[in-house]
Formats: sequence, C-alpha cells, structure tokens
Amino acid sequence: MNQPLKQHLIDPEICIRCYTCEMTCPIEGAIVHDANNVVIDADKCEFCMACIPVCPTGSIDEWRIVNTPYSLDDQFGWAELPEQEEILTGGGSDAATSLEALDDAMAALLADAHKGAGGKAKAPATASKPTINMYNLANPITAKVQGSYRLTAEGADTDVRHIILDFGGKPFPVLEGQSIGIIPPGTGADGKPHLPRLYSISSPRDGERPNYGNVSLTVKRHEQGVCSNYVCDLKMGDEVQVTGPFGSTFLMPDDPQARLLMICTGTGSAPFRAFTMRRQRTVGNKSGGMVMFFGARTPDSLPYFGPLGKIPDSLLKKHLVFSRIPGVPKSYVQDQLIVEEEAIADMLTDPNTYIYICGLRGMEEGVEKAFTNIAESIGTQWVALRDTMRSEGRYHVETY
Repeated sequence: MNQPLKQHLIDPEICIRCYTCEMTCPIEGAIVHDANNVVIDADKCEFCMACIPVCPTGSIDEWRIVNTPYSLDDQFGWAELPEQEEILTGGGSDAATSLEALDDAMAALLADAHKGAGGKAKAPATASKPTINMYNLANPITAKVQGSYRLTAEGADTDVRHIILDFGGKPFPVLEGQSIGIIPPGTGADGKPHLPRLYSISSPRDGERPNYGNVSLTVKRHEQGVCSNYVCDLKMGDEVQVTGPFGSTFLMPDDPQARLLMICTGTGSAPFRAFTMRRQRTVGNKSGGMVMFFGARTPDSLPYFGPLGKIPDSLLKKHLVFSRIPGVPKSYVQDQLIVEEEAIADMLTDPNTYIYICGLRGMEEGVEKAFTNIAESIGTQWVALRDTMRSEGRYHVETY
C-alpha cells in the first residue's frame, strides 16, 4: 500500500485570486489557475516555500496528509477545502515508523510555513457571511464608471484616485474588507489576456451612496502598472470588467461595541474608509471605538486627508503620520504607536479589540516590534497574544 504523502493546497474560500503566488513560484506550472481557482500541482510542487510569505491572506498556508494527492481537476472544482481525510497505512512496524516520521516532517514543514505567512487568518465571530467569487474570469460582470476623482493634490509625488463603479442593478454583494478584481484590456508580453488586479473596496456594504449598491475603489497610479494606469485613466461612463468579490477573513465585526485598531499606509486605507463609513451609518456620531494610524510621505500624498479631518474624534481617533515633511524628523506608524503606548496597551488587554493592518509589506516588521515593546511593558508576550487574537478572529494583516 502507498505510504501517505504531504500535499500543499490553497484555501479557495480565503484566496483573493491576486495570482501573486503563481507569479512568484520559481517552478513552472507548480501553481496554476483556471477561471475559478488558483491551485497547486502535487506532481510539480517541491515545497520551496517561495509562495508562503508573498500571500497577503494566508490562504496558501494549507497542508494535508493524503493517501492519494488531490488532482488539479479536484482542486479547480472546490468552493472550500476538504477536511483532513483518514490516513491508511500498510500496517506493521515499518508503516507505523514511516507515518511517525512523516508526522514529524509535516510538523516541521508547518512550523516553517506559519512562520513565513504569519499564520492563517480567521474572520471575526460576528462578521457577516461574505459572498465569494460570484463573478470569475470566465464570467466577469460589467460595471460602469460613475465617477473618478483625484484624492492627492496636483503636483504631489503620488497620484491616487477614487473610482466609483455601478453594476446596473445586477447583484454584487460586498462586505467591508473585501476586494474585487479589475481586468485590464489587452494582452501581456506572452500574448495572454491580462489577469485581474485586486483592489480593496473603500465603500460600505450598502454602497458609496447609501442603498445604491455602487462600489468605490482607492487606486494609486504606478508608472509601470498596466492596471493602475488603466483604472486611473477611466472616465465617467466607461465600462470595466470586474471579478469577485474576494476575501472572507479581513472583515469587520458587526458588533457595534467592538474596538477597532487600524494601521495603514497609502491605499491601505481603503478598507478602513469602508469600516468607518459602515460604523458611522450604524452608530451615527456616537463613540465608534475606532483608532487609526495612517502613514504617508506628506499631507498632500495622503488619500482622503480632507474628509478624514471632518470625522469626529468620538467616532474615529486619527493619528496621521508623515515621513517626508521638510525640516521635520521622519516618523512612521510604528513610531506613533510607541508614542501612544498607554492607549495601545489598553486596547491590547481588551478582549473586544480587533487589529487590522493594511498597506506596504515593509511596515510589518516595525509594527511587530512596536507591539512587542508595548506588550512587554504590560508583562505580556506579544507573539502569544497575537496568535490568540488571530485564532479568535481579532488580528488581521493584508500587506503587499
């Protein structure tokens, strides 16, 4: 009888179809996709782990011990991961020893995997059930541009746009924290159609305008970005092809008493705009229990700088942090976390606190160090606290 094997899989429920793992994998054909799912070929995967740290959701941090590997066709048809199957061995001491050795190897492999990805995310217990992958590559939905507005000042070092999309009355249910895919027209250098690029939704579930069901995005133009230039150049009335929605863990709790600690840079503010608008529409201007640390180079390059100033501190306590103001020492979000150490420590000790981090991947290390120092100041080990919060659906990271 065949000995059990370890197999690397992707959770289709959490995966946001950003295709970063496929583009990063050094083994041609080890990670592939169809119109529905991104999957891993068991015959080609060499467990190099290159895909683990680049995944923004932890969806690729999944493993199974199997008697027979799941085929590509099996995986393409999944809407969720199968449970761990019962493992059969050939019996006898050799088989038992072999399985024990496999368990040891698997444990070591999982330890390395979780270290790279930061652990698997889990949705807040009170979050609404999200709709996933309603429209895919084979069946995108057409949206019409209702508006396109520049968010950063003319002449600023970044061009960030606020794009509003309308789906013409067709169903496109989204939740705050989810993403959608935009398919740019044309083909790449390989002659294949461009894959969708993912953008976080920056409007609440009932729409940019209440009860209109439209969706807004916050998009930064990148000089060589095929999709970002396409989206930033869209005009009112243009039509775009959209996939999604995606994401089932980076969601806000529906509990209006939940405290939200949000840390972001640049367009990482998009989901937090949605969170804030949702909370404002549900609690009004009462205490929102929301705190945001928002980093940018200058006020001119910070999206939504003007509108943020109009939100009362009772709803959203704002810490705007700038790193390139002439004559002023550089400051980053992790520095401001330390400045606000007492308030952050209070939130860390509250079991009703939820932490969300979104933006450039480079911010993670500094934020982790800040949390480590703050936790130690109150006699707590940050890693243990973070892992507990993650297992309870209270710690979320999406960086790129």
